[in-house]
Parts: sequence; C-alpha cells; structure tokens
Amino acid sequence: MATLNRTKDDPWLLKTPPGTSDYTMHVDQKDGKAVLVCTVGKTVLLYDARCIDDLHAMLKAAGDWVELGGADEQKPAKDGTVEAWGRSTDNPVGGWYGLKKGLRGRFGVYVPPLMEALGLCELEHAPKNNRMRAL
Repeated sequence: MATLNRTKDDPWLLKTPPGTSDYTMHVDQKDGKAVLVCTVGKTVLLYDARCIDDLHAMLKAAGDWVELGGADEQKPAKDGTVEAWGRSTDNPVGGWYGLKKGLRGRFGVYVPPLMEALGLCELEHAPKNNRMRAL
C-alpha cells in the first residue's frame, strides 16, 4: 500500500508527464474516504486515493509499458490506456476514479507523475504519447 501522507500545507509538487504544467497533489478526506486533491492553477480535481494501489496492481499485471492517453471527461479515452482503465467498469471501483462531476477525466495526466514520485512506476516524459510501467 502506497504511503499517502502529504497534506494541503505540504503537497507533492508535480509536473505533467511532458513537463509543461505544474500542479500539486495532497491527501484529504471526503465523505469518509481518502481522496487525492489535485490543484492545477485554480482548478481542483479529486480522485479516489485507492487509485494509486489499484493502478500499480494493473500495471504489474500488464507487465509492460501502458500508454497514458489522458483525456477530459467529455472526450472518449483511447482503448488500452491508463485513462481508459481509470474510467472503465472493469476496474476495481467499477467506473471513474475521478470524483468531481465534469472534472473526472485527466486521470492519465495527473496520477502517473504522483506514482513516479512515490517510486511505484517508470514514466516517460516526451512531448506526446507518454507511457508508464510498474516498478
């Protein structure tokens, strides 16, 4: 189980995989559940914190590189990507890990750099079409 202990006063300082945008993440509680609070400028996205362990398990099972495929909630996710898995009815939560209606997407953009910071994955940092794999 990943150690998720950063607070609003001491968040992770992260960059998107291509390194083009800065954002922060920290852990909080919402409705009795641990959530990742992702702040990008003035936009705040929420993800179920269990996504870290679940995604790590999925990557381990995949055994190789998986394309990130980040997309907004309103756009379809490319099949076989981290983004598609993060919204699939076949994942451990049976749907979206994103918790804020209208802002549930971008899972494949914002969660992988946190996993890299936690030492759970290897992540590519090219301008486009990045991939990740479990460590």
